[in-house]
Amino acid sequence: MHDLAPLTALGATAPREDTIGPLAITEAPDWALASVAARLEQERACADALAGLLGCPAPCIAQHVQGAELGAFWIGAHIWLIEAPYTPDLAQRVKAACEGSASVTDQTDAWVRFDLTGGGIVAVMERLSNLDIAQMQPGQARRSVIEHLGCYVIRHAERLTIYGPRASAQSLHHALLTAAKSAL
Repeated sequence: MHDLAPLTALGATAPREDTIGPLAITEAPDWALASVAARLEQERACADALAGLLGCPAPCIAQHVQGAELGAFWIGAHIWLIEAPYTPDLAQRVKAACEGSASVTDQTDAWVRFDLTGGGIVAVMERLSNLDIAQMQPGQARRSVIEHLGCYVIRHAERLTIYGPRASAQSLHHALLTAAKSAL
């Protein structure tokens, strides 16, 4: 029998947290993701099903919403990513709620999540992305390129969340650290 142990995207048994000056960069592996793509001519039914699941309307263009348990952000026309504290059945729950109006896939192992908290977020992001983080309001989500990687950036009131490809977690983490050391 194999003796397997779960590892984070950065290859450790515990999430990594780096503090550079007033900024903390935290690997956040305890999140589940599921993509939802409305089926043709089922867009309204899908959005209504998501609203019922989230407890608030499905996010519009470039928006992130947070319900009581689940969050969601818009990634394309009638396409969303649903996020929740880790649960292995998130995709099945979302699929059941959509009742055939959407195609749902588990995305948990495809993405790495980093949360940036504290001072200096704007200065760090100015070195990494063409997004105007200073102008982004809490509840906004954008897709951008960071270190040649397609990433999602979500602005919260007290932090910034970045989702990047898990296969490139080390590169993304290195870029975040390098920018933070340069900016702060």
